[in-house]
Amino acid sequence: MPESFSKVPEVALGFWIIKIAATTLGETGGDTVTMTLNWGYLAGTALFLAALMVLISLQIIAKKFHPFLYWATIIASTTFGTTMADFADRSLGIGYAGGSSLLLVCLLATLGLWYRSSGSISVDAVSTPKAEMFYWAAITFSQTLGTALGDWMADSTGLGYEGGALVFGAALAIVAAAYFWTAVSRVTLFWAAFILTRPLGATVGDFLDKPVHDGGLAWSRPLASAVIAIFILGCLLVLPQRAGAHPVQSGLAGK
Repeated sequence: MPESFSKVPEVALGFWIIKIAATTLGETGGDTVTMTLNWGYLAGTALFLAALMVLISLQIIAKKFHPFLYWATIIASTTFGTTMADFADRSLGIGYAGGSSLLLVCLLATLGLWYRSSGSISVDAVSTPKAEMFYWAAITFSQTLGTALGDWMADSTGLGYEGGALVFGAALAIVAAAYFWTAVSRVTLFWAAFILTRPLGATVGDFLDKPVHDGGLAWSRPLASAVIAIFILGCLLVLPQRAGAHPVQSGLAGK
C-alpha cells in the first residue's frame, strides 16, 4: 500500500525526550510570564493562546513536517496549558480536582469527536487539516490536564515536587512496560504517555524553580527556562527528526 507522510514526527525515544523537556519548559516559561513578570494568569493565558493559534495555523498550512515548527507548537501548547490550568485551578476557584475533572471531560470529548469524525485517533493518521485540528485540540487539552494533575499531586497530596515526579515517572514506566510486553492498544498507550509526561515535566519544572524550603532548587524561572530551551535546541540538532509515515487509507484506531 502506498504511503503518505504526516506533519507530526515519528514517535520514538527522541520524541519522548524532547516532549518531557518541552513540558518542563512550559512550566517554567509559563510561570516566568505570569509570576516573575507579574502578568497574571488571565493575561498570560491570552498571550500564549494567541501564540498557540498562530503556530497551529502555520503547522496546518505547512506542506511538510518541519521539526522546529512542530516543537515550537508543542512548547506553545504546554506553556498555554500551564497558564490555563493555573487560571482554572486558582482564579476560577474550582481547585485542582475540579480543574482536572473538567479538563479530562474536555479531552475525552475531543478524542471522541475525532474518532467519530475520522474513525481513528492515531497520530499515524494525522495528515489532513481536519485531523490536525483535532490533534492539536487533543494535545492542548492533554497538556492542560497534565499541568492540573501535576499541581494536584505536588500540592494537595503532600508528596511535594520530588514525590510527584517519582509517581508520574513510575506511571510512565508502567505504560512503557505495557507497550513492550502486552497487547494493549498502542493508540491508548500513546495518549496515556502523552498526558503523563506533562505532569512529570510540571513537577520537574517546579522542582527547579521553587524555593528550597518548599523542596525545590530555587533556580530563577528565566534561568531554568533558558537552560531547558538550550537543551531542547541541542536535542533537535542531534536527535533524528522525521515525519511519521502511514498508509494512505489508514482506518480505525491502531492496536
